Amino acid sequence: MTVRHIAPDEGGRCVAANLGVRDAGTEYVVLHDDDDRWHPEFLARTVKWLDATPADAAVAVPTEIVYEEKRGGAWIEVGRAPFWAGMQRISLTEMLSVNRAVPISVLYRRAVHDDVGPYDETLDAVEDWDFYLRILRSGRIGFLPSEALAFWTQRPDATGLDANSMFALTAEHAADDARVRDRALAEWVSREGVGLPLYLASLHEQTITHIDARVAELERTLHQRIQDDLRRELDAHQPVWSRLRRLRRRVSGR
Repeated sequence: MTVRHIAPDEGGRCVAANLGVRDAGTEYVVLHDDDDRWHPEFLARTVKWLDATPADAAVAVPTEIVYEEKRGGAWIEVGRAPFWAGMQRISLTEMLSVNRAVPISVLYRRAVHDDVGPYDETLDAVEDWDFYLRILRSGRIGFLPSEALAFWTQRPDATGLDANSMFALTAEHAADDARVRDRALAEWVSREGVGLPLYLASLHEQTITHIDARVAELERTLHQRIQDDLRRELDAHQPVWSRLRRLRRRVSGR
């Protein structure tokens, strides 16, 4: 195996990723962060999938989150959890809501970049999600059902170079998520007009208002029921207090 170290003069993760993809010259590509890991069979199984399924632009695998904490100067595994437990596919419908794949879990055809373009170097985060959305507009991402074949390391308390982007770049994730959505909406509006988005925005606002009103009503009802239950309990277990309370109401005229 040949390892090449390429250091871009400037730029962030997307600049480095695009430089590596252009230099690779291979049929298949995967982005491998330094702290993530694969099952020994990851490459064999994903390459076999793409070789046998030419209609798929990429293939994703079940992924496990590996939680680590720094103890005594070393990162120690402290727990694991499935990433999107029970996931059976990668679909545009679900990807529109939230990213359901991480780079360590996706092998894709290098030629995909000829169709959808490079990673967006204007994004500080969510560049993988943006890339998958562009693939799914006209292509497919397969899903290989199996045990976990990719392991995504998360270090919630880490800082600096040890930190994960989803924790260290929380604000950037939120901002770039909004940018990707706004850009896609603007493209749609430029073709179709603002009618449908205007209607959906109004419907969304009405729905939220109705839900808020219903929650407030339920809170009032629950509060009243709790008060009534407490009064009944007091009356049942403290008869003297109950009689005094009734006498007070008679004296006060209430």
